[in-house]
Amino acid sequence: MAQRLLVIEDEPTLSRLLSYNLTQEGFDVTVEEHGTAGYDRAREQSFDLILLDVMLPGMNGFLILEKLRQQGITTPIIILTAKNAEEEVVQGLKMGADDYITKPFGVSELLARVSAVMRRVSGHTEEVKETEEQRNVITLGQLEIFPDKYEVKLGGQNINLRPKEFEVLLYLARKPGVVLTRDDLMNVVWGFDYIGGQRTVDVHVSSLRKKLELDPESVFIDSIRGVGYKLVVNPKKAPIIT
Repeated sequence: MAQRLLVIEDEPTLSRLLSYNLTQEGFDVTVEEHGTAGYDRAREQSFDLILLDVMLPGMNGFLILEKLRQQGITTPIIILTAKNAEEEVVQGLKMGADDYITKPFGVSELLARVSAVMRRVSGHTEEVKETEEQRNVITLGQLEIFPDKYEVKLGGQNINLRPKEFEVLLYLARKPGVVLTRDDLMNVVWGFDYIGGQRTVDVHVSSLRKKLELDPESVFIDSIRGVGYKLVVNPKKAPIIT
């Protein structure tokens, strides 16, 4: 059965180009050229991936992204941004986008990014596969991570994380106190074939820190300048429980 893609893009030439090339690759493509119609379609129907333009009539891409994530819709989303629009990229990633493509882009880049995201979501990247042993709850002081359920609790309270935020935290938590480079995190969480830059890691770590502020003295993510990050557990405040 063909994987279903939703393209929300108001520029007719580009939307036709996207639809044609993705269809040629075997995807079942639906196109919406109005923001509100695209949002309704994404909310009411099931898709394997969404290509979402930022500038749209009716409802812009950021609002669509925000509302979908607020409703618990975790469909992978690749945002389409203008050239040199770093602020748009950062904002989109913070709001829950899985990747981005900067206009103008070639067909090869488009297909590569779509393919990479689809592989990550379907679990084909070996680095994120979990063994039976790894499925056990991970407890670091007040922090509890449930790998099989993608759930996190801190001090008994649920912490809502986006899928990639969860995977970053999970990888850090499996090696508490160990400095992990941005390349480590990029390769394990996003895959060796991920085309985006290391800025993606920084954005997700920044978002994670804010969500862990509930108990910052117990556990926090420390930056090692020029190297990467490590998860720090205060042994006085939160002893590690195995």
